[in-house]
Amino acid sequence: MSNPTTPRARAREQTMRDIVRVGRTHLATDGAAALSLRAIARDIGLVSSAVYRYVESRDELLTLLVIDGYDELGDAVDAAVAVVPEGDHAGRLRAVGRAVRAWALAEPATYALLFGSPVPGYHAPSERTTGPGTRVIGALIAIWEAAWLDGSLRVDEGAIAPRRLSRDLARIRREAGITAPDALVARGMLMWAAVFGCISFEVFGQYGADTLTQPGDLFEHHLRVLEEVVGLG
Repeated sequence: MSNPTTPRARAREQTMRDIVRVGRTHLATDGAAALSLRAIARDIGLVSSAVYRYVESRDELLTLLVIDGYDELGDAVDAAVAVVPEGDHAGRLRAVGRAVRAWALAEPATYALLFGSPVPGYHAPSERTTGPGTRVIGALIAIWEAAWLDGSLRVDEGAIAPRRLSRDLARIRREAGITAPDALVARGMLMWAAVFGCISFEVFGQYGADTLTQPGDLFEHHLRVLEEVVGLG
């Protein structure tokens, strides 16, 4: 959010923060489809009509919650990576995975909004959500690229088949501004998808209640396997 300088601007900023904060509480108790701006207004002491001066619709509220969730997750990942030495690429990859998992387990409703089933009738505006939403993959890409540049990664640089996929991967490399080969980009995308897949299984109870004594043990094993997948094992 902005850095307001006048009392009126500061008051508006605080109200916006309150709307997001209470909105996330309602998200956890009522679910995304049942969010009500009027109910949120009541909880923060606004008359129901006044809330629309701050947030014009339920979709706008969902967008604010999506951005807030992505930014909070991105901040958690950045903080976790920052305490791991730059040359410890495997340690940094593990830090990303652990940070995402810890945040997801602490904020399952917001995680579900970001990575679960789409909210009926809602489409997140890409111009506002793509930046915050790509912070985690951005952190992973930075780690893979650093490992590639210092020679820590072992990966076959051969061409990816089919040609269409190779073109897609080359475009991704250009857009990300990285030099790592297509094969590493493809393996990195597998790690990205697998990390979130493993976390989603745990958050949404897909393993079953009595299958695992400690799901974190399996997640740590998966992280080690995925390090090998990208060439750090």
